[in-house]
Amino acid sequence: MIPVFHNCCIIFAVWNFKRGTRSKMDLKNNIELTIEQGVKEAVEELFGQEPVSGQIQVQKTRKDFTGDFTIVVFPLLKISQRKPEETATLLGEYLKNKLEVVHSFNVVKGFLNLELTNNYWESLFQDIYVQADFGIVKEPAAGNPFMVEYSSPNTNKPLHLGHIRNNLLGFSVSKILEANGHEVIKTNIVNDRGIHICKSMLAWQKWGRGETPESTGKKGDHLVGDYYVKFDQEYKKEINTLVEKGVAREDALKNAPLILEAQEMLRQWENGDEEVMNLWKMMNAWVYEGFDITYRELGVSFDKIYYESETFKLGKKLVEEALEKGILFKKEDGSVWADLTDDGLDEKLLLRSDGTAVYMTQDLGTAVLRYQDYHFDEHIYVVGNEQNYHFQVLKLVLKKMGYPWADKLYHLSYGMVELPEGKMKSREGTVVDADDLIAEMYNTAREMSEELGKLDDYEDEEKKEIYRKIGLGALKYFILKVDPKKNMTFDPRESVDFNGNTGSFIQYTYARIQSVLRKAKERRLKWGFQDGKPEVILESKEKELVKLIRDFAAIVREAGKNFSPALIANYTFELVKEYNQFYHDFSILREEKPEKRDFRLCLSEMTGRVIESAMNLLGIEVPERM
Repeated sequence: MIPVFHNCCIIFAVWNFKRGTRSKMDLKNNIELTIEQGVKEAVEELFGQEPVSGQIQVQKTRKDFTGDFTIVVFPLLKISQRKPEETATLLGEYLKNKLEVVHSFNVVKGFLNLELTNNYWESLFQDIYVQADFGIVKEPAAGNPFMVEYSSPNTNKPLHLGHIRNNLLGFSVSKILEANGHEVIKTNIVNDRGIHICKSMLAWQKWGRGETPESTGKKGDHLVGDYYVKFDQEYKKEINTLVEKGVAREDALKNAPLILEAQEMLRQWENGDEEVMNLWKMMNAWVYEGFDITYRELGVSFDKIYYESETFKLGKKLVEEALEKGILFKKEDGSVWADLTDDGLDEKLLLRSDGTAVYMTQDLGTAVLRYQDYHFDEHIYVVGNEQNYHFQVLKLVLKKMGYPWADKLYHLSYGMVELPEGKMKSREGTVVDADDLIAEMYNTAREMSEELGKLDDYEDEEKKEIYRKIGLGALKYFILKVDPKKNMTFDPRESVDFNGNTGSFIQYTYARIQSVLRKAKERRLKWGFQDGKPEVILESKEKELVKLIRDFAAIVREAGKNFSPALIANYTFELVKEYNQFYHDFSILREEKPEKRDFRLCLSEMTGRVIESAMNLLGIEVPERM
C-alpha cells in the first residue's frame, strides 16, 4: 500500500495552481477544484480561450453511469465551436494524459465522465482515516459568537410536541455551527409574563384550593397547565352565557368577567402588587422545575437564559425613547405604534393603551440586551413559521431605532408538527405533552425490540438504557430528518423501525459495526495503514463507501450554512444504506487476504466513526450493542 501523502505528490505535481496556495491534503479532499483547474487549462490550450466563471461545471457522476465525476460540456461549446461529443472527447483525452489521477473517461452526449485511479481513492481514504475528528473543525473561527435562541416556553403550560421540534432543531443547529468552528451561545427566552400567565394564575387562585406539585404528585408545569385549560373552559362558559343574554360574541369575548379579571391582574403585576408577585413567583418556580426535568430527558441545554419579565422593561424604555424622537407615534387612546406602511408592512402595536407591553416590546429589549452582552456575529431565532411576520417587524423596528446590527438577526422558520389525527390546541388540552411523548417513545422502543427479540440476552439495566437511546434517537431523528421549513406529521411507531429511514436503523448499523470490530479485537487482529503493505484494489462498493465518507466534511459545512440538521440526517441514512450493502456483499473477518480484511476493518471503523459524529450533531446517542 502506498504510504500516506506519497500518492498525493504524484497526483498533484503536474498542476501549477493559480488560485492561491493550498495544502496537499486540501487539494486531494477537494478533487473537484483540481478537475476544474484541469479543465480550465485544457480549454485554454485546446481552444485558445479562457472560460469565464461558471462555465466549468463539475458534478458527481450519477450511479447509473460509469465514472466518479462528470463535466458538463454544453456551456463550453461556444468556445470549442465543436459538437458536444467531440468537445468532451478532446477534454477527456487531455485530462487523462495530463492528470495522473484520471484513470479513464467516457462520453455520454454532452457529459464527460471521469473515473479516478484506485491509488487516488485508497490514498484519500488513508488521509481521512488518520484524522481523529474528520469533518469537524476544532479551531475556532475568527469573529464574535453566534447566538441561537430556541425553546422559548410559556410558564403557563408544559412543553409539548411543537416545543420538541423547536428544542431539537435549536440544539442540533448549535452543535453543527460549533462543528464548523463557531463559538455558539445557546440561549432561551422564557415567556414568564403576560395575559396568558395571568390566566393560569387566576384559575389556580379561584379553583386551586391550595394544590401544589407535592400535594398532587404532578410535575409543576403540568399542574399549572391544567389551570390554563381550566381558565379557558370557564371563560367559554361565561362567553356563552353573555351571548345567550343577547350580547354580541365579539363584545362577550372582550367583556366576560374572567378576561377582565385577568387583564386587571396583569396591570397589578406590572405595578408590582405584592400578592400577585408572590403568586407569580410560586407558580413559575413549579414550572421551572418541570421544564428542567424535560430538558434533561431530551438532552438539550442552554448557556444563557433570559426572562421576559426582565427584558420587557428595557423594551418599554426603548419604545418610549423612540416615541420621543418621533420614530414611533401615539394614537388617541394612548397606545404606541410603529408605522411601517412605507416599508410594505402595516402599523405595529408596541405599547397598549393601558401602558402594558406586547411580545414585540420584550423582543426589542431582549435583542438589544443580547447584543450588549455578546456582540454576536449572527443571532438565529428558532421559531415556528407562524411568526414570520413578527421577525420581519422586529428587524425593521430595530433598524428604525438606529441598530445596524439588526441585519444580523435571522429567523430559522420551521413548519408545524402534527399528529396523524390532526393539529393540537393547548387551550383545549389536546396537545401531546413532551413528557408523555418521551415515555411513549421508550415504551414503543421496548415493545418493538421485544417483538424482534433483539435484546433477549441483555441484563435488565442495559436493556432499559438501550430502550432509552433507541426511543429518544427515533424521536430526534424522525423530526430532524425533515427539512425545517416543511410541516410534518409525527407517528411514534413509524419512527421506531429497524429497516427504514429511521434513527433505529442507523443505530443498529452502528452497533453492527462495533460488533465486527469487537470480534476482530477478540481475534487479536490489528488493522491500520503502514508503509510497505501491498496496494488494495477497491471493489466498487468499497469505493462508493469511501466517496460517501469523504462527503461528510462538505455536508457538515453545508448544514452549517443552511442551518439544516436534515442534511446531516439524510446523509447518514445514505451512508448506512451503502455500508449495509457492502456488509451484505463482502466478507470482512472471513476474508482470506490479510490486506483486504484489514482495509475492510478500517472502512468499517471509519464508517462507524462518521455515523457517531453525525448522530452526535443531531443530539443522538448510538449504542455500542443492540
